[in-house]
Amino acid sequence: MSFVPPFDSDSLGDAAAPTWRSLLRRHLLRGRGSVPSTANWPVLRALLRDPAAVVGVMLLLAFVGVALAADWIRPGDPLDIVAAPLLRPFTDPAYPLGTDQLGRDIAAGLVHGARVSLLVGLTAAGVGVSLGTLIGATAGYFGGRVDAVLNWLIEIFQTTPSFLLVVVIVSITQSSLEVIAVVIGLTTWETVARLIRAQFRALLSSDFVFAARSIGFGHRWIIVREILPNALPPVVVTASVMVASAILMESSLAFLGVGDPNKVSWGSMIGGGRDMLRSAWYLTVIPGLALVTTVFSLNLIGDALIEAMNPRLRGRVVP
Repeated sequence: MSFVPPFDSDSLGDAAAPTWRSLLRRHLLRGRGSVPSTANWPVLRALLRDPAAVVGVMLLLAFVGVALAADWIRPGDPLDIVAAPLLRPFTDPAYPLGTDQLGRDIAAGLVHGARVSLLVGLTAAGVGVSLGTLIGATAGYFGGRVDAVLNWLIEIFQTTPSFLLVVVIVSITQSSLEVIAVVIGLTTWETVARLIRAQFRALLSSDFVFAARSIGFGHRWIIVREILPNALPPVVVTASVMVASAILMESSLAFLGVGDPNKVSWGSMIGGGRDMLRSAWYLTVIPGLALVTTVFSLNLIGDALIEAMNPRLRGRVVP
């Protein structure tokens, strides 16, 4: 009886590799091993069937359109004095929303303020999501001492009042719009970091991660192409809330007088009209309604995304 050696795939040379290793590598390179096949269209269908999501998207698109067309809708500098002060709304066709106590056009401030608020919100959310994803992915993937140190850093930022930290940093630095947006993002990343860290810890033992490791993919590939796409759904929901929070934070800074003095924002308009709330209520109410409506639309979108991205809740969306 002859001795049959145990099977070794490496001893067969390159001819045996395409039977499993190359095919698995090709499958993962196409991305079908990481992103579920039902990750996109069911979510979109659920959002389109949700009346609240449709209303939120329409309101947000309206504000985005106004912000993009601000120079065409009300050309010129919104800080210029263009008419007599304290014109009431709908009394002068040239200034349908009236003027403030200095004679500046409220409609011009409203449309240009939409650009400022949305720009700050999107920039701050982008900075916060990027930084939180980087730190959370690193902590969740490598674990050990790296996880302990980064988790300690996350807890420090989580226990520090974000708005107070923003006020302090903006007060000692340049109060420009870019600095404000970046500072808000740098102080609100910890929520995303905790979400990403938890998702990475839960997905490390998944089959597609084991398959990627078995064929020799490196850490960067596994983090970026395998785990991260599956960890993003809760981050997308959080990003909508972060945009709304950043808009409110920038408005609060402008209301307190520590915003960018060269830009008109809804917060600065509300702060400028607070002393005349009884006699000229529209100075505060008009930008306040714009601010509330924008934040409300973002909250509607965030709530709809929670249901649309959760398979257990997706069937509860009102048809």
